[in-house]
Amino acid sequence: MENNLHVENGENLVIDWRSKEFLKETAKWTKFLAILGFIGVGFMVLGSISILFASSSFMSNDAFPFGGRIFMMLIYLVFAVLYYFPISYLYQFSENTKKAINSNDNVAMRNAFEFLKSHYKFMGILTIILLSFYAIIIFIGLIGAGTAAMMN
Repeated sequence: MENNLHVENGENLVIDWRSKEFLKETAKWTKFLAILGFIGVGFMVLGSISILFASSSFMSNDAFPFGGRIFMMLIYLVFAVLYYFPISYLYQFSENTKKAINSNDNVAMRNAFEFLKSHYKFMGILTIILLSFYAIIIFIGLIGAGTAAMMN
């Protein structure tokens, strides 16, 4: 059975039964990965809370600004929040895809693809930020190494 999806420019997109099966299987895997991601976020939050109660000489010295424990806890929480959004988009993609396939709902399919786009957009922007951060760190390291070499 085929499902014609109306596209705004007047063309029809046909999703045949094999494409539906591929999307259904993809939705299962993305749901699995999203659930694992939510569990990972939970562990990150638990880890950040456990840092407050950890008794370590590493965290009690003045190596970190604002106190070692609070600084490390905030780092874990920031990463948990950053990780939550793409996982949430992935989960919403899975749920909307499942709904769209089971009920031939074009709006749910559009929503599913919108969540998938948001997932990849978030990951792309985060990747650009991390690569920029790495480039800055490498640049600072090279300047430091050059300065150290010139002083010898």
